[in-house]
Amino acid sequence: MSLKRWLARLRVAGGITISQLRHHRLRLGLAIIGVGLAVLAMTLLAGVGVGVLETGEQQFDAADRDLWVTAGETRLTPAGGGGFENSLTDSRSVAAEMQSHDDVKNAVPLAFQTVYVGTSEDDDFQTFIGTGVPGSGSAVQVTEGEELRGDPHYANGSYDGERTNEVLIDEETARALDVEVGDTIHVGGSLAVARNTEMTVVGISSTFERMLGAPTVVMPLSELHEATGTTQTEPATFITITLEDGADIDTVQTSLAEDHPEYEIRSNQEQLEAVLQEQVLILAAGGALIVLALGAGIALTHTLLTLVIFQQRAAFGALSAQGISSSLLVASVLGQGLAIGLLGGVLGLVLTPPAVGLLNRLAAAVVGFDGLVQTSPTILASALAIAVVIGTVAAALAGWRLSRTPPLEYL
Repeated sequence: MSLKRWLARLRVAGGITISQLRHHRLRLGLAIIGVGLAVLAMTLLAGVGVGVLETGEQQFDAADRDLWVTAGETRLTPAGGGGFENSLTDSRSVAAEMQSHDDVKNAVPLAFQTVYVGTSEDDDFQTFIGTGVPGSGSAVQVTEGEELRGDPHYANGSYDGERTNEVLIDEETARALDVEVGDTIHVGGSLAVARNTEMTVVGISSTFERMLGAPTVVMPLSELHEATGTTQTEPATFITITLEDGADIDTVQTSLAEDHPEYEIRSNQEQLEAVLQEQVLILAAGGALIVLALGAGIALTHTLLTLVIFQQRAAFGALSAQGISSSLLVASVLGQGLAIGLLGGVLGLVLTPPAVGLLNRLAAAVVGFDGLVQTSPTILASALAIAVVIGTVAAALAGWRLSRTPPLEYL
């Protein structure tokens, strides 16, 4: 068959395609919306999967640490406002030993423990994640007010030094308690201790809120240990290590691991993986959702295009009865599948950015993490390709089945 004749047949098939689409605008619109929603579901769920990993890496990068030391598994606990289990005991001594390494700039024990917080002795106390730090400095970035004065109450382990009774809170905690810098709050590991422990809010810091994704109350480590009755064991969740400029992370990690084989010493990436491994069920559920979204998107697109073509069986039967060849009908059906898949895919991509913005605002309000849903050009291109390819293939299959059926059955 000559090229000229092929082009003529394509023009005829295109004319039939445009005619069918024009005469059934409502059906065309609904099919495009259906494909668009399938594409939107795929981009959002895939974006959640990508965003979880990206957000985790960003949180660890924002912490500005080189190594993380833990004693065994780092478990998330759902108690109270959440947080981590404090499984590393005698943390100050361990941190001091590690800081004596030539390439270690500082080693800081951090403890996260649920505490009761209220604005007065008679207030309805709420639970927050109490964060204990041995000082302020680079470990905590203060955006309003003053830094903590340090941890003089520790007094080389005697716990008889002066109490600062100072805390830093983040903006979410400030809103929840309706307090500001200069106000006093009550903090304790139990309600009885909280009612008798008054502390002053000296500054606003979102450092640990960004790390944990939950509102926090930051105080000197010794005062957190005393408020929670753990001064004997001095537990910590992590010891974070910052290296001297130019120090090789892998070399220092190996050296510290040899000197302290009883502890797990991880890089940022390894610590993120360790935390995620503890959430294997959540990750499995997220992966299953992505697979289901992909499968549902393909199934929905295939079903929609099949129905659209099947509803035109009477028109195609009439065209066949007039002598239109089967190959020409299949070509016209392919054109419809391509058009609906392409327009629906573009609609899904147009809806994706505002939907991502809305979900991210909801996620930030609920769990405290910004940018939890993140899309990429690869995700968007893949979703569009699936809509176009599956739409075209589904239409081709439906057209092929129509072409094999005697026209009189449809008339």
